[in-house]
Amino acid sequence: MFVYILKRILFMFISLFLIITATFGLMRAAPGGPFTGEKELPPAIKANLNAFYGLDQPWYMQYLDYLTSIARWDFGPSFTYKGQTVNDLINNGFPVSFYLGMEAILIAVAFGILLGTIAALKHNSWQDYGAMIIAVLGISVPSFIIASVFQYFLAMQLGLFPVARWDTFMHSVLPAFALATTPMAFIARLTRSSMLEVLSNDYIRTARSKGIGKNMIILRHTVRNALLPVVSYMGPLISAILTGSFIIEKIFGIPGLGMHFVTSITNRDYTTIMGVTVFFSVLLLVSILLVDIAYGLIDPRIKIAGTKGD
Repeated sequence: MFVYILKRILFMFISLFLIITATFGLMRAAPGGPFTGEKELPPAIKANLNAFYGLDQPWYMQYLDYLTSIARWDFGPSFTYKGQTVNDLINNGFPVSFYLGMEAILIAVAFGILLGTIAALKHNSWQDYGAMIIAVLGISVPSFIIASVFQYFLAMQLGLFPVARWDTFMHSVLPAFALATTPMAFIARLTRSSMLEVLSNDYIRTARSKGIGKNMIILRHTVRNALLPVVSYMGPLISAILTGSFIIEKIFGIPGLGMHFVTSITNRDYTTIMGVTVFFSVLLLVSILLVDIAYGLIDPRIKIAGTKGD
């Protein structure tokens, strides 16, 4: 297991290097620049700004400087938010995005497992069909459409929740549910299909023949084994929740890192775009590593196989 973790960490650094290189190349290949929209600035001032930020250097020099800065965890100044660095934006915006993301993940996991379990235990019943209809709608309808529907009906028409802003817990409910809808639908479908497969195994029939209660079978045997695909989905789920919050934060006016990222794209803010991309890439790679370790802890067969391989 220890050797496996070391290999995964090495893979993380290689993947991160490729992501940094690809992001840097795409930003430099994109037309325009961070000061292209500043039409009121004379060319001489723009040239001075490019020289000040090192944008007039050859691309390979900029690339080496950026790799050095990343190694120091210094993403540089923001071109859009004057007087702030990208690290400042991450430090101020990420706690908000993290809170919203964790709330959405809890909603997605809780309701997804609940719907999937009900659908599997009530197979081919109206509960099963109803849960799958909700799952199909959750997968088919984009989160920003759901967010707009929530705002119109639940906030504007019924007045149950605030329309936008970020102040109290009530301000987080609608954006969290809008973020959680799609992953909740995936988790429901994963749980249902996995539980149906587990319920058809021989050891479930053996447990029933021994007179073990239905609830005990579900809790100790069915649910635990059925949740393995859900656990493997947690890594991509974290990434989907955090990146999905980009548009949701913009819709609800939430001052998170996602809104800063969207603003930086429209303003060609190279450093912010690359810094946020690298930051979220690190989160994704670390979450995948943790999910792989948790997968081995949950399933003893994977743990034993990994130990033998070491």
